[in-house]
Amino acid sequence: MSVYKSKASPFYQYDFQIHGHRFHGTTKARNKRDAETVERRLKESARRDVEQLRKTGNAPLTIDMAVGRYWTEKGQYRVARKQFFAALERLVLYFGKDKRLDEIDDEAITALVAYKRAQPRWGKSKLKHAQVKTLSNATINRETIQPLKSIFRRAKLMWGYYLPLEPHWKEHWLREPKERVRELHYHEQEALDRSVREDYLPWFMFLHLSGRRFKETLIRWSDVNMEAGEITTMGKGDLRVWTPITPSIRRILESCRGHHPEFVFTFVAQRSQHGRVAGQRYPITYGGALAQWNRDRARSRVKDFRLHDCRHDRATKLLRESRNLKLVQRVMNHANIATTAKYAHVMDDEVAFALERNAKSRNRPRTIPGIHNEATDFA
Repeated sequence: MSVYKSKASPFYQYDFQIHGHRFHGTTKARNKRDAETVERRLKESARRDVEQLRKTGNAPLTIDMAVGRYWTEKGQYRVARKQFFAALERLVLYFGKDKRLDEIDDEAITALVAYKRAQPRWGKSKLKHAQVKTLSNATINRETIQPLKSIFRRAKLMWGYYLPLEPHWKEHWLREPKERVRELHYHEQEALDRSVREDYLPWFMFLHLSGRRFKETLIRWSDVNMEAGEITTMGKGDLRVWTPITPSIRRILESCRGHHPEFVFTFVAQRSQHGRVAGQRYPITYGGALAQWNRDRARSRVKDFRLHDCRHDRATKLLRESRNLKLVQRVMNHANIATTAKYAHVMDDEVAFALERNAKSRNRPRTIPGIHNEATDFA
């Protein structure tokens, strides 16, 4: 049967069969010529689907089906699973549940990235005390491109789907600014320590001494092994994060005993609201800690210093003292020592010393007019 028009709809309908499989629905076209063009395109797609079903047993895969399967098999086991689930939901919302994975090509990803680059951060078009900024390149890479790439890869390798139009992911990856390394001066460290609210101070000291990432500092007592002298949790990239319990960290942990049965770090509610009772202790949360940090930093008058910079500060000082990149890699829980190498600038004095020592060890030193008794690296 060719395209036809029914009394129930202003659009032409299609109804055809391929190898015993029936396909029918609306072309969403109001004239016959356009409807026949749509039908030809649908028939080509249907033939591919039937052939794929015959070869692999797989029916066409929609973005909704792919996201659901990926979440069941992989996504739900991630450390930041709530944030990852939200990122997957946004992908389904953008494409629509019925968008087929084999129809997502470079053009579709280009449009998606352009859309994301125009979206405001935190989903807010207005802020009371700050200027609205759009999503960063790093956020788009991490929450949009990388999840889609992972889904495509699993669909091909594990589920046996043929995706001939798969985007060239590298071409869509946005350039991210080089991460800076900010080190605290002594007077800045003192100012911050004085400004941190007393009930948040144990957490802040632990964050700074351990060198852990912010999210990795909200530990539970089940993560702490006093006898073995270590704290272990899961962190970035679903990798194990290990921290030794030094005497300083042990004193911090001991000071938190009895505050909460599950979480190590807590705060004292300043007023009764949101189900909390003034004077009672409650676990420190990600949002609560970040808000309190912003207030404390403003009070300290330390400029251009983010909470994550505490980690950079710790790594920089540790490397300057130990001169050991492998040791700092272990403390920072870096998977690749190349990440640790960004702190190597603190050893510039050793580079200068080595250059000068090499200059003095030349076998055939040459005298430069006006400079006496000095070996140079000119031969």
